[in-house]
Amino acid sequence: MSARARAAFARIREADRPEVWISLRSEDDVVAEAEAVDARVAAGEPLPLAGLVFAVKDNIDVRGLPTTAGCAAFAYQPDVDAECVARLRAAGAIVIGKTNLDQFATGLVGTRSPFGAVRNAWDPERIAGGSSSGSAVAVALGEVDFALGTDTAGSGRVPAALNGIVGVKPTRGLVPTGGVVPACRSLDCVTVFAADLALARTVAETMAGSAASASPVGARAAADRMPTGQALPARPYVAVPLASQLSGLDEGWAEAFAAAVQRLASCGVTIVEVDISPLLQAAALLYGGAFVAERYAAVGAFIEQHPDADLDPTVAAIIRAGAAPTAADLFRDQETLERLGAEGLAIFDSCDALLTPTTTGHPTLAAVAADPIAANSRLGRYTNYANLLGLASIAVPAGTVKPGLPFGVMFTGPGDSDAALAELAARFAAPPVQVAVFGAHLRGQPLNAQLVSLGATYAEDIATADRYRLYALDTTPAKPGLVRVDRQGSEIAGELWSMPAAGFAALVAGLPPPMVIGTVALADGRTVPGFLCEPAAIAGAVDITASSGWRAHLAATRQ
Repeated sequence: MSARARAAFARIREADRPEVWISLRSEDDVVAEAEAVDARVAAGEPLPLAGLVFAVKDNIDVRGLPTTAGCAAFAYQPDVDAECVARLRAAGAIVIGKTNLDQFATGLVGTRSPFGAVRNAWDPERIAGGSSSGSAVAVALGEVDFALGTDTAGSGRVPAALNGIVGVKPTRGLVPTGGVVPACRSLDCVTVFAADLALARTVAETMAGSAASASPVGARAAADRMPTGQALPARPYVAVPLASQLSGLDEGWAEAFAAAVQRLASCGVTIVEVDISPLLQAAALLYGGAFVAERYAAVGAFIEQHPDADLDPTVAAIIRAGAAPTAADLFRDQETLERLGAEGLAIFDSCDALLTPTTTGHPTLAAVAADPIAANSRLGRYTNYANLLGLASIAVPAGTVKPGLPFGVMFTGPGDSDAALAELAARFAAPPVQVAVFGAHLRGQPLNAQLVSLGATYAEDIATADRYRLYALDTTPAKPGLVRVDRQGSEIAGELWSMPAAGFAALVAGLPPPMVIGTVALADGRTVPGFLCEPAAIAGAVDITASSGWRAHLAATRQ
């Protein structure tokens, strides 16, 4: 653990991105804590996060470091860790320091900070995304293993997409927000950035807390932890927006999203195109309606009392505008949100999740400086509605777009669908397994439903290399056995199916003898997993190789 701690500080010095950090702990103190963790592990204490170091967005309290929320004049010294931080440290993880952010967590750009604009990890001429900019970049640069952010409008997801990492935004209220400087208290979520989905999920589960320390809105009962385990049907339904609702993306982004949709479909997922206009209209209410008043309630008094503080002018203007809405405005917008929510959430009556691009583009620092409000609004198109409607989201990498920048997609689902979203994201991240079938699992044959139930999708017709023979086995239902031979083989027709890794594992585990899964050589030179037969089982079986395939054999026997 101490070696990992020293490596973190070495990487921070090597990366030379001082704008990422607002405060760092003493390296000696961190190493001493790491050695204490090592001793606890050696004594047999179970510490699931031992060996990991993390960063904390500087609107979340860490004992021993000031909390600034991106404003030095606002800084205070907390006596204790925020509950979410305390739970991670109790599990063995070690805090390295506090990261930069859009001031008072107000923005999706990562440039609204007196401590400096945080530059993107891939291209320093572009924004990192905000407001959790420093946390995302610290992970993307490999300075820490994971980092905490917060998310009100998309701040735990947009920076993840723009830096090519994972961003987990749990259902509102699952992770405690005690010790977090509020942006909008009723909407705020503590989020996780990591390069690895499994780690991000583990961290989120470790933080998941009880009603006593959770947000007052949407808090869970004390025994109700973050949902875990398999939470999806074998063939889930995932909604995607109408083509018209993908307009306005950066050049090449619509094509990248289409490729991501196709990739998800190859993982045993049924894609359903839906109208998400109610969600997009709800998103506009977050900044364009009376809900901005909650930002003023959070820090408006400080801004009014400290006009000479180091305030970002855009942030100050947004928060001051929150004083204007009346109670009548708020009730009217709540009624509108209730209507739009009912319409938008109906998507999940027939679909397990919604897939969208995480954001709309990747602007340069110069473009954001030229038009900060419009640039920020555009980035939140697919994220702003989630917390207003109590939804859960996971942002994951989905390749690159020109000129070599990361592209990301986001799975969003109803509250408490965290496990389902994690499973979908895992399917998307893991390449599907291809399996060749030659008999009863072919389309239209009696065991094909077994493949489909495990999430398999037909890919293409195939033929083996000319090194196989086919036999009609005496089984119920009737099926053939494919055997590889050294000579006098033939090409045998079959089908190639694509299926999730978990479905493939279940198929193999339930396969009855004499069938086995082995490596099958195809006529085009590829090798894939496929159905074969134990050679001993063909004793006395009828050789049907001359038919060149099971379907042709069945057709011939029916004549």
